[in-house]
Amino acid sequence: MSKATPARQERDTSPVRAPAGSPVTTSDDLVERVSSLVHEAREAVASYANATLTMTYWQVGSLIDSEVLGGQRAAYGSQILASLAQELTRRFGRGFNEPNLTRMVKFSRQFPDAEIVASLAQKLSWTHIVALLPLRSDEARAFYADQVVARRLTVRELKGAIQRKAFERREIANSQIEPGSMVPADTFSDPYLLDFLGLHDGYAEADLEAAILRDLEAFLLEVGSGFSFVARQKRMIIDGDDFHLDLLFFSRPLRRLVAVELKIGRFDARHEGQMKLYLKWLNRYERTEGEEAPIGLILCTEASREQVELLEMHKDGIVVAEYWTALPPKAELEQRLQAILRDARERLARRELPPAE
Repeated sequence: MSKATPARQERDTSPVRAPAGSPVTTSDDLVERVSSLVHEAREAVASYANATLTMTYWQVGSLIDSEVLGGQRAAYGSQILASLAQELTRRFGRGFNEPNLTRMVKFSRQFPDAEIVASLAQKLSWTHIVALLPLRSDEARAFYADQVVARRLTVRELKGAIQRKAFERREIANSQIEPGSMVPADTFSDPYLLDFLGLHDGYAEADLEAAILRDLEAFLLEVGSGFSFVARQKRMIIDGDDFHLDLLFFSRPLRRLVAVELKIGRFDARHEGQMKLYLKWLNRYERTEGEEAPIGLILCTEASREQVELLEMHKDGIVVAEYWTALPPKAELEQRLQAILRDARERLARRELPPAE
């Protein structure tokens, strides 16, 4: 007679409960991973919403421009726009008031290509785009849009860059550089605005250097994106003599060392020979595999622009720029930069003329 098989014991699948009164702990790693997923999802939703909103504003502006303002007398078109804004505001809120509708129309006119707008909408918020609308040229708008993406500028930082004429100062620096130069275009600015250092009249080169190092983060933002500090008073021994380079940086985008010399007063042609020597030494002893040849920036309180043009230092990887330790009033800043820019464009035009026979 066979033995009775014992009844199979059912597996308990109810959740395990902690004893009453004991704390429930969660892995920190699990919390971080879940939080990361939530943050990524929220960012994706916000990015999609911003892109959709921006494209909608562009489409609204295009429609108004073609259907309402196109071919209409200015006064008549303005009346229709005001009426349309009143009705849309009643339906959708203040985002569609008359000033905003005017911005949408301006947006559609300044950026007529739908594909470019679609790409822009993925990278810039509507408030960034609104800050670009008052700019006078397509080149300036493209420059600042690239700056927002490359440097992840907030709207406040973008407005600051526009107020400090970053585009014009970059264009002035580029006027020294010819195609095929060792110095890539869009690397430097001229002048550099160092008002944040808080220097007053009578400072020495050592004071300027010390102030830069005290506020290195702000200086690096002024110099450009991707720069990192390497050394101060970089020592070089040549023929038994000591030489010291004021500041040495490394540019990740350019994959090269950038030597910076600080000068009080006007640029002197003798500064060129000093920088050439430093760059040759850096190229021989500090350049590593995979890096490009070092380049140099000579910062002076006055650039002596005709000397700079005649010396053609860009061929040796050297650029000269002014630095201003006090920021002039807005109108004066614009006037001074426009005068420098006008002079730079005239020099470029002369450079392109055929040589006299």
